[in-house]
Amino acid sequence: MLSLPILDFSQLDAGEAEAAAFRAELLRVTHEVGFFYLTGHGVDPQLTKSLLDVSREFFDLPAEQKLKLENIHSPQFRGYTRVGGELTANAVDWREQIDIGVDREPVPLAEGTPDYWRLEGPNLWPESLPELEAVAVRWNDELSRVALRLLRAWALALGSPENVFDDAFAENPFLLTKIVRYPGQPERSQGVGEHRDGGVLTLLLVEPGKDGLQVEHEGEWIDAPPVDGAFVVNIGEMLELATDGYLKATLHRVFSPQDGSDRISVPFFFNPALDTVMPRLQLDENLSRDARGLSADPTNSPILETTYGDNALRYRLRAHPNVAAAHHADLL
Repeated sequence: MLSLPILDFSQLDAGEAEAAAFRAELLRVTHEVGFFYLTGHGVDPQLTKSLLDVSREFFDLPAEQKLKLENIHSPQFRGYTRVGGELTANAVDWREQIDIGVDREPVPLAEGTPDYWRLEGPNLWPESLPELEAVAVRWNDELSRVALRLLRAWALALGSPENVFDDAFAENPFLLTKIVRYPGQPERSQGVGEHRDGGVLTLLLVEPGKDGLQVEHEGEWIDAPPVDGAFVVNIGEMLELATDGYLKATLHRVFSPQDGSDRISVPFFFNPALDTVMPRLQLDENLSRDARGLSADPTNSPILETTYGDNALRYRLRAHPNVAAAHHADLL
């Protein structure tokens, strides 16, 4: 395989035959590859442009303004991460970013409260750039619409009721938009290291003309440059868990751009409420025969078959040891 498959989301609105063909191809691609490009999704191109423009404005802010929002100030790991401030596979990622979830009040912690509720809370917003909040909130809403419809298409393709995943996202879904800038480097180096996404579903927007993303397939690394008007979509470990490995959470990585340039990318993570235990689908005989079980994690951090929150907290503690030490030393 030389490039990722391309699926056209608008097929779902083109009659039952086209919708069935889309669902069949969606199932095949995510069983075999776990990644694809999604066109025809209906997200307003002007919203996409606004998001990329305001992302540039944010990263152009003076360092002292960005550092006021640094995630060391957030027990929920929200806000700004400076270049080199995150780890993947125990190695430093060369990127800066701002993590934006859903603004909620922190959960009062008492004896017996699950630790993962520490992740629920407010975002950190730049006072000098109020446009960021407005655009990011709209982006979360729009991509949630696309992601939920994709999940319903998967459910039908897997032989389950269309709404089998709905309850997991009905109240307090743990959505996250991560706006990332990869600075240029003199030599080819880690922008973000090899990893699998830990949630349910990721929709990635990449600045046009900027490559660097690679996806593992059958032991080879495939380049995944941006395609005009398309999202790069991949499933996470929770959807692999729900299908006993029939759907595949795939390793991927990003290399830094060349010196003198940079790269903006915006992954949106569609995740259920923190206390969700993912439904385990009953696959028919044809599908269950090809279910691979849970894949082995190369960093020896297997998927936890409990709540999504248990997995999410583990990822955060591992990726941001400075925030973990400052706010969650009792968990270390």
